Amino acid sequence: MAVLSVDLACRRWSDVGMVLLRRANHGTPRPGAPPAPIECQILSSTADGLDENLIEPEVLAGRLNHLCVQHEVRVLVLDGPQAWKSSQNGLEHARLSERILNTVTKTGLPGMTKPYAFRTYAEFCLDVYDALCRRGWRRLSTSERALDPKQRILVESSPHAAWKSLGISPLPAKRRAHVSDLARAFAALNRMMPILTNRAPNHDQLQAIIGGLSGLALEERNNAALRIVGAPPRREDGHWREGFIVLPVPPQRLRSVHWLN
Repeated sequence: MAVLSVDLACRRWSDVGMVLLRRANHGTPRPGAPPAPIECQILSSTADGLDENLIEPEVLAGRLNHLCVQHEVRVLVLDGPQAWKSSQNGLEHARLSERILNTVTKTGLPGMTKPYAFRTYAEFCLDVYDALCRRGWRRLSTSERALDPKQRILVESSPHAAWKSLGISPLPAKRRAHVSDLARAFAALNRMMPILTNRAPNHDQLQAIIGGLSGLALEERNNAALRIVGAPPRREDGHWREGFIVLPVPPQRLRSVHWLN
């Protein structure tokens, strides 16, 4: 079972981080044995024939859908907002999930974001979700962890909140991050759980890895290994509203000695 996790970008293809996460197959684990490593296959986001500086939601959705079919993925994790805020959630500027996690960016009523410059990215992400739904995907619609095996599920992540949920300092913004920041965060993650990659991840790919851990927990049906916050997605006045954000939980907080099994 594999999960595809994507660190979205709306300006350049090379800024899109794509990673396949799956549990390494080490046979049946012995009772009390540590969990098998998580294999993270870093995929290239660029391809021949694509204009580097022109990312279209339909084209991106088509590529992601193709990858998921190719690798038999039914849980696709995306790090951008899936919907606008509901006018009935009692909050002025944010979705419930964003308020709970105190995210830096907020997705307000349709067409409104904080900061305002976030609007272009938010609208791009919503278009990607909608394009995937036209291809048979569905937004995660319940906080129940048991997924319908016949459905292909879109899961919203928040890498910044995921790092904090694991007790690791989040990565600085990409333009301010140094190689040493990536090395520090990746080493801290590896001390917490074994991670195997086919090459050293860059900023976008490392964000995709941290965001994808919750999707892997969903796929493996490990209720204790994740946290779901927010309200179910729903249609309101012609727009998608609210939606869950899913976060990983650190192994030391679990009651069982196994994590993500």
